[in-house]
Amino acid sequence: MDGRDHRRRLSASGSGRRERLGPAPSPAWSQQLSVGSGRAKSLFRSIGVWFSSLSTPSSPTSAKKKRSKQAPAPAHDDAIKKPPSFGYGTERALMLRGGTARGGGGGLYGGGRRSLSQTQQQYQFQSSVFTMEEILKATSNFSPALKIGQGGFGAVYKGVLPDGTVVAVKRAKQRMQNPHVDVEFRSEVKIMARIEHQSLVRFYGYLEHGEERVVVIEHVPNGTLREHLDRRHGRFLELAARLDVAIDVAHAVTYLHMYSDHPIIHRDIKSSNILLTASLRAKVADFGFARLGAGGLGHGEGGGGARHVSTQVKGTAGYLDPEYLKTCQLTDRSDVYSFGVLLVEMVSGRRPIEPKREMKERLTARWAMRKLVEGKAAEEVLDPCLLRTGAAATAVEAVLELAFRCMGPVRDERPSMDDCCRALWAVRKTYRDTVSAMAAAADAFSDRASSSSASTGTSTTGDFCRM
Repeated sequence: MDGRDHRRRLSASGSGRRERLGPAPSPAWSQQLSVGSGRAKSLFRSIGVWFSSLSTPSSPTSAKKKRSKQAPAPAHDDAIKKPPSFGYGTERALMLRGGTARGGGGGLYGGGRRSLSQTQQQYQFQSSVFTMEEILKATSNFSPALKIGQGGFGAVYKGVLPDGTVVAVKRAKQRMQNPHVDVEFRSEVKIMARIEHQSLVRFYGYLEHGEERVVVIEHVPNGTLREHLDRRHGRFLELAARLDVAIDVAHAVTYLHMYSDHPIIHRDIKSSNILLTASLRAKVADFGFARLGAGGLGHGEGGGGARHVSTQVKGTAGYLDPEYLKTCQLTDRSDVYSFGVLLVEMVSGRRPIEPKREMKERLTARWAMRKLVEGKAAEEVLDPCLLRTGAAATAVEAVLELAFRCMGPVRDERPSMDDCCRALWAVRKTYRDTVSAMAAAADAFSDRASSSSASTGTSTTGDFCRM
């Protein structure tokens, strides 16, 4: 009996325990870039390495062995046999509907608590599996008038659930148009059912009926970040708003890497997958390429200490991590590389690939790095729509420094997304403080000018016009 009790105590104490390794010191990425340095030259090569690979098809490092029909698919496989079943427990239903999830009771990376009336309203749709009748009613039989977008996955429609909730209904392409539709659909359902964060689009449910594959998510009405950078919504984003968006995205990806039930790698961080709310807050969307990371999977080299997942390369040209492209080894630092490309895109307003520009400017990240090393980032890289001020120049240089550390040629030298959050917070604080100081100085000058004109009885209108 004593031996049995002792084994039980050992089992209870050891079960469910997950050890997290703290961030390793990374002095390499925290170093300044210098003109003519080896790191700068290496970074030039890494940013351009994808260009030569566009004409070379990538292949996995080793072929997957055939599995017997009786053997279950491993947790790290891209494809699963059928979509997961969510019809268990009120807690899971609340999480799928946007309620308080496990371990998500407020805080920076957890979903906020909701009122009782909101919770009761969400109870009307506890089942995350919709019927075809519900989808057709919500979208008016997929009316072309309700179509709000088109992507690689398929068409997106605006819909309204019976309780009045406005949603986005993603209707997948048919298999003949996209043979990988089932893999992307089930990957998105599997990943989105695990997560909840204020900077991630909310998951409401899905439908799998015959050839139809539908995902129902939160409707974010203000378009994508790329559309705002292209000024398709009638106005451009100020630098302060762009810093806010960058921080929101960094928080969302940090949550995926560190604070979800299991580490998740998005694999497709780009401006067209970032939606903006009416208040210009960012929400990361499109989890069709996402997959579980290596932490806790217990496979690969090193057993439970595996640091990467060997998988087929997926992503968008211009945002792909060159090391992942060459080795097919996926880590969270691949998302960090894509985030660095996104930072350059947000600062410059240019797309990662500009085929209509002259050759030396076609790769935006490489061109921007050259200008930073030459000391011309504020004059030539900053989006022409933005004002050239001292505060803006300082912020742009700091953001580009961070971006190029994110795009380091060796993944171990790149910062974590948590480090990126801290760096961007510091940049935003410095920018706001500088702008506030400049505004206070301008107000003080205006007050002195007004008092001077009142005492002398002269007008300063002409002076201000000349200024």
